[in-house]
Amino acid sequence: MLPTSCLMVLALLVSGAAAQGWQDRIGPLQDKVLEVPEGTEVPYPIFQFKSGKPAVTSYSVTGQTNGKIAISEEGWLYLLEPLSWEEAPAHQLQIEAFAGDETVDGPYSVTINVRDINNHPPIFAQTEYHGEVMEHTPAGEPFIRVFATDQDNPDTSNARLSYSIVNQIPDRLKKPLFQINSMTGEISVTPEGEEHLRAREAIQYGKQEDPQGGMERLKSKFDEYCTPNQDIPYELNPFYTCVERSETMRMNPADDPDYILIVRAQDLEGASENALSANAKVSITVRQNLWKAPGPIRIRENLEMEYPHKIAEVQSNDLEAIYKISQKERFPTFPFMINEKGEIFVTGPLDREEKSMYILVVFAQNGDGVDLDKPMEIPVIVEDVNDNPPVCVDSESVFEVQENEQMGSQVGVLGVHDIDEENSLNSLLSYQLLSHQPDISGHMFTVEPISGRIQVAKTPLKRKEVPEFHLTVKVSDKGGDGTGFSTECKIVIKVIDINNEIPVFEKNDYGTIEIAEDAPPGTTLLTVLATDADDPGTGSSKVEYHIKAGDKDGVFAIDAEGNIYVAKPLDFESNTAYSLQIDATNPEPLVPGVEYDSSSTTFVDIKVSDVDEVPEFNMDIIEVNIQENATIGATIVTLDASDPEGAKISYKLEGDEKSWLEINADTGEIKTKAKLDHEEVAVYNIKVTAYEKESPEKAVEKDITIRILDVNDNIPKLIEYQGYMCVKKPEPIIVHAEDKDGPPFGKPLTFILSQPKKFPNWEIQAVDDTSAKLILKKMPDEDKIYTLPINVKDSMGVGVSQKFEVRVCNCTELGYCYTAPEAHPWKFGVSTTVGIFAGTLGFAALILIVAIHRSKKGNVKKQSKGTEDSDAML
Repeated sequence: MLPTSCLMVLALLVSGAAAQGWQDRIGPLQDKVLEVPEGTEVPYPIFQFKSGKPAVTSYSVTGQTNGKIAISEEGWLYLLEPLSWEEAPAHQLQIEAFAGDETVDGPYSVTINVRDINNHPPIFAQTEYHGEVMEHTPAGEPFIRVFATDQDNPDTSNARLSYSIVNQIPDRLKKPLFQINSMTGEISVTPEGEEHLRAREAIQYGKQEDPQGGMERLKSKFDEYCTPNQDIPYELNPFYTCVERSETMRMNPADDPDYILIVRAQDLEGASENALSANAKVSITVRQNLWKAPGPIRIRENLEMEYPHKIAEVQSNDLEAIYKISQKERFPTFPFMINEKGEIFVTGPLDREEKSMYILVVFAQNGDGVDLDKPMEIPVIVEDVNDNPPVCVDSESVFEVQENEQMGSQVGVLGVHDIDEENSLNSLLSYQLLSHQPDISGHMFTVEPISGRIQVAKTPLKRKEVPEFHLTVKVSDKGGDGTGFSTECKIVIKVIDINNEIPVFEKNDYGTIEIAEDAPPGTTLLTVLATDADDPGTGSSKVEYHIKAGDKDGVFAIDAEGNIYVAKPLDFESNTAYSLQIDATNPEPLVPGVEYDSSSTTFVDIKVSDVDEVPEFNMDIIEVNIQENATIGATIVTLDASDPEGAKISYKLEGDEKSWLEINADTGEIKTKAKLDHEEVAVYNIKVTAYEKESPEKAVEKDITIRILDVNDNIPKLIEYQGYMCVKKPEPIIVHAEDKDGPPFGKPLTFILSQPKKFPNWEIQAVDDTSAKLILKKMPDEDKIYTLPINVKDSMGVGVSQKFEVRVCNCTELGYCYTAPEAHPWKFGVSTTVGIFAGTLGFAALILIVAIHRSKKGNVKKQSKGTEDSDAML
């Protein structure tokens, strides 16, 4: 029994609940799932169950009550003690209703889910963490992780944690040097930390040296770096004791960290002011990164020295590292090596012109080939020396200059190159004119000393006196060290004639040329010719021909040889004659004072003769659309063709395989003469010929595509109209239908039972666009045949009801219906059949016995007769 005080409090709570309108906490006695917040003050009414059975006097609750859950006689389920999610996230109960001592309703299953509240703060796995980070560690690369847990429900935000750095000690730069992943707790350096974190100075140990070797190793290092007073013991030397203390701290970095971080973990994902939190301390020591690239290495090419020659040294952070070296690019030779101490050597002289820079990739690995440090790239720059002479681009450079060139005009630039380093003293060239042939009262040309530009120094140049000049130029490079190379380049300068003569045609008028209008493009009509008295082989004497007038449509063209030809198809009906003006010019400009005149112009008259041409359609591509339900006699298209000479045109139709069309021979109008059918032919291709009535051989053909557009003129139809269903193993019957119309008048099809009230035991469900399944909800007591009206509609809702016969029956093992045997007047029962069979067998046996008896009797007679015969013979 519950204490009276508890019952009174419960009554007050229940009345309060009713007053507050907790109607949703009252309901019928049935299976139910309820939710209760953990830590609720008690007594706490959860739900009032009301049984529908009469005369219920009390209720009981059993199951996982844990002594904390009870039920009153009125059906109120309530708490005696607060529930805890951590103790049990759910309680499974059974509730029954009693009338006296007899159960009249139930038991019913009731589940009480305990809703978690945020009542547990996060707990770090450690209160203090110790980590090391190396100088120049890339930003974002984790080096330590903190971890915390929360006892609240992990499926809620109560247990989802967020990490943050609260404080960084020291903070001299006023910048965060460390960052934490709020989700995982991984700590890494920031970009500022990557740049600014530095380790404190400490004694450097080389390969094979043990930094943990104790005092003896420290003494040897002290003797190596310092000059102690031998009369003072190590322990009394202030400098030694300072180093000793410093090294002791470095061996135990947790005792003297470089940085301390205060890290906070908050639940509710850190997004609420009510979040619970916990803090942890992270001590961080910055460790010196011995794995440093020595920077760009510079080596002069072709150095004469003893090889291999040491050029750099690297040191891994792991004293047991094995060093390897390779090249970043694929190059046939790789003149570098590395030893076990990390010393890098060049194995032979380098050639900058062969390769100006190498990228060395250095690895520090363990015995299994696993990288102990991130592979390091070291550039090696090969410095240039002046070891290559200038080279003339051509064995003899040829330039041209006109007679009327002005003083200072550029003739050209001498082509020279030096494969030493570009834009350096080793490739800086200087030019010197050594010889000038012929030398007419001084040099006619000069060479600019730095650029190699050749310029006109004197005028005038006269081709008739000196057609060409020969120059020799010395080209030198002095080099950065004062030494240098030189080479001599040969130059030929040709003096070309100026354009002071104009082209002259051999005829000023070439008369009239006649050509038929059907002459194909490319046909040559005639050749005109103009000559130029300027120097042959130069731009001044080259003649170019142009049609300047008389052909605005560009029907004719002229080539470089003066051949006039047909460029576009001729048309007598458009133009019967052309009068062409042909001009001759030079590509080089005429000298001042000289102009083109009438001698550089000629004329040609062209007469186009008429040809009886075939008719032409006045339209290009013909493609028409017509609906399949178009009325017979509807016009599809009217063709239009004409004859260039004006002859009368007739039309005829070909390719009408279905005999659906007809054409008016005089007008070209095509009409339907029969019903069209999209389902039979969707695209109908025909051919129409237009011809001259008087000359039928003058004809032209035109292909026509007629697209017959679909209309909804077919209703969906069932493919099968019968089916059967086995009583022992009823399976839905798949009903298939088809619609010959195409989109959008065909599928998807819809299946509906037309009279659902008449056939309540049947249901039809869609399977796909063209099928459905018939489902029998309950098997009948006897074999029966159903005739179901099924309405199949297309996507436009068009369809009619169709009968589908289903036979529900007993089935054989193979699934086929069979009919049980029935009694017929002419059939006998089993006993009758057995009696008849036995009588038949008896009758057959009697006949057999008689036959055997007669056979034996006959044999006896034959034997006695034979005896008598023999006696008579005796």
